[in-house]
Amino acid sequence: MRRRPVCPVTIPPVLKLFNPVGPATWLATELDDDGDVLFGLADLGFGCPELGYFSLSELARIRLRLGLGIERDIGFASDIPLSRWAEAARVTGSILSAQSILRRAGPAPEPELPSDPRDG
Repeated sequence: MRRRPVCPVTIPPVLKLFNPVGPATWLATELDDDGDVLFGLADLGFGCPELGYFSLSELARIRLRLGLGIERDIGFASDIPLSRWAEAARVTGSILSAQSILRRAGPAPEPELPSDPRDG
């Protein structure tokens, strides 16, 4: 039986990349089989974060002031679906502002399972 793929916006991001000297931030939920193309939420700091695809190798080639490059946030962890991140980022204008709001809101609520009326 063929497994149905999971929609990448319904799962939490597993990777956060950022510009250490600017506002650009990327959250990724999956890496393509080619080992380069990521899907996630991209925020270049212009006030309009977008869901889409971006290239890991292109981000790795970016050279910033002081010889820095795009970095990985090794402490990043989230249980919030990417769709909720995207919604909060669109409302606030950035992933970083959305992160502050989502942290205050707490973890994503657990979905309720239907109860069996025979359980009493």
